[in-house]
Amino acid sequence: MESYLTFQLDAESFALSVHNVVNILEMYKITKVPQMPDYVKGVINLRGEVLPVIDTRLKFGMSEIEITKSTCILVLEVKAEGNQLKVGALVDAVSAVIELDESVIQSRPSIGVKYESEFIIGMIENKDKFNMLVDINKIFSEEEIINLKEAKNTKN
Repeated sequence: MESYLTFQLDAESFALSVHNVVNILEMYKITKVPQMPDYVKGVINLRGEVLPVIDTRLKFGMSEIEITKSTCILVLEVKAEGNQLKVGALVDAVSAVIELDESVIQSRPSIGVKYESEFIIGMIENKDKFNMLVDINKIFSEEEIINLKEAKNTKN
């Protein structure tokens, strides 16, 4: 059995392995960093550590929305292209932690998924709806990881 954190972006449900999740935070004041990609909202101070924060909606090609009571920051450990970084990911809401046998993960559809298919690794049916299973390590390119590290280092 594996554990997955499910979360909402707009009307879509997503899931990711809890192994990537360090913490779930209520909204913090985000300090903007100039000349970063649009999806990089800025940085927060997390117990003395500078944490870059991305707007997951923008990264996934969705429209930006107002922050609500349900909006939270997932603190994630991302590994990409030999780099490792903690990053905050704004999500509309966290739904639940579910435990599933990996055998119930269905393959992603070959057509009709509007998100970058390389980071959608499968579909999980949960309570009569599908969650898109995300590999958080495949969301960022090497260049994007470098940009996030620059955002982090700007405030150090």
